[in-house]
Amino acid sequence: MNPDKKYILDEIKGRVDESDFVLVVDYTGTTVPSFNELRARLLEQGAECHVAKNSFMKRVLADSGLPDLSGELVGQTAFVTGTADVCAVAKVVANFQKEFKHPEIKAGILDGNVLDAEQVKGLAALPPREVLLAQLLSTINAPASKLVRTINEPGASLARVIKAKFDQGE
Repeated sequence: MNPDKKYILDEIKGRVDESDFVLVVDYTGTTVPSFNELRARLLEQGAECHVAKNSFMKRVLADSGLPDLSGELVGQTAFVTGTADVCAVAKVVANFQKEFKHPEIKAGILDGNVLDAEQVKGLAALPPREVLLAQLLSTINAPASKLVRTINEPGASLARVIKAKFDQGE
């Protein structure tokens, strides 16, 4: 194998192996300045966007033991990888697409599972990770709070009765 080709494949494989997800986007019609703007916005979220030959990406995905995306790896394709919150990254791409009409989300890989474009857009619609964790915590905490109030109520009722009697002067 050509040493240059091996270097490129190793570089792509390193990015994919370190990443928690891979999003595939079609950047047809995207201008260089807008593509650089997308990259800057993704970098703020802890993700990167790279262009690689589709044949290289097919090989890297196979070598990494990830699902085959051959059907999506056609045309001008870029790959978004990172270790950040996948929902926030998908939201950046979806919002960028709304703003500039490009790039088009094609597919993704998350936890070894293939996601179609609609599923990736569904991830983008989710609230940020911190909000989801707060909602989960409040859901977990609600039964405990109700239990504490129920246990506390007889004592509180007795205290209110005693206070009322004391206020009446008895």
